[in-house]
Amino acid sequence: MKIAIAGGHGQIALLLARLITDAGHDAVAIIRNPAHVTDVEQQGATALVVDLEQVDDDELALRLRGVDAVVFAAGAGPNSGADRKESVDRDAAITLANAAERIGIQRYVMVSAMGADAYDRERAVVPARTEADVFQVYLRAKSEADANIRMRNLAWTIIRPGALLDTPPQGTVHVGRTVPRGSIPRADVAALVLHALLDDTAVGVQFEVTSGNTPIPAALHALS
Repeated sequence: MKIAIAGGHGQIALLLARLITDAGHDAVAIIRNPAHVTDVEQQGATALVVDLEQVDDDELALRLRGVDAVVFAAGAGPNSGADRKESVDRDAAITLANAAERIGIQRYVMVSAMGADAYDRERAVVPARTEADVFQVYLRAKSEADANIRMRNLAWTIIRPGALLDTPPQGTVHVGRTVPRGSIPRADVAALVLHALLDDTAVGVQFEVTSGNTPIPAALHALS
């Protein structure tokens, strides 16, 4: 497979690129900053330099020719304002879906956020009044992006991980439509994405995930 990863310089994306290439497939890292080309190439990926906040659907579709599946792992980042939560975490995900549909890419995996639908509607507004309110905008952006993807005729999977850790992968998880609050290594989220793509599991499923006791392939098959 040839798999394109939006947010290709993010921590999950870099881990995923290495997993994809180690499995004998082709990773394409969609990045905004040309200075990040070397970093993604070191993980075995091919860099595609394009700004998802600026590109239109048709141009992105042309740039994705030959791709079999797309992964949205982009995010505005913890130090960005509320405006960019909307333009990256929501709008860029929608742009990627529009482009995928135009070019005939059916498989779409979204890396979202646990509890995204539970945002505070009074506080999740732009301009945000406090840093805590920026987080509410982030949750709303994720929730609205997920809702947009669910309505499409795509083979989608929406993964909503708990708090992300930089610890080594465990290879075992706890999944469900909702699960208790918890954490999960970024490496395990990357592995979930890889198995969902290569095993073609959890299609049409949105789920939350934290570390647990079930091996990742078995957890995904149970969701399917």
